Amino acid sequence: MARRGVGYFDKKGHFFKNPDDATTSDLSALLGQIGEGDSLAPGIAHMLLDKRAELEAIFAEHDAMIADLDEGNVASIGDHSNVAVLADHDPSAQDKTG
Repeated sequence: MARRGVGYFDKKGHFFKNPDDATTSDLSALLGQIGEGDSLAPGIAHMLLDKRAELEAIFAEHDAMIADLDEGNVASIGDHSNVAVLADHDPSAQDKTG
């Protein structure tokens, strides 16, 4: 006897039995080919979905930092006692005694 069921589709129109698989497929497509041979994107996409709450918290903190930039609330590096500042440091000057 035929039964009615529920299915989920990714953005490419592929059918999946559950929403996690459809979302993982979309995330994997967004990431593209990662690595040589078989792509690491599906595994990374699965981890992103599993760590969604942590990722959203990180992005919320990032958005708050960006908002601080817009408001001019940027701390000077010299304002922190645990940061040493090298005076007149020229990063282009390197030891060429090699």
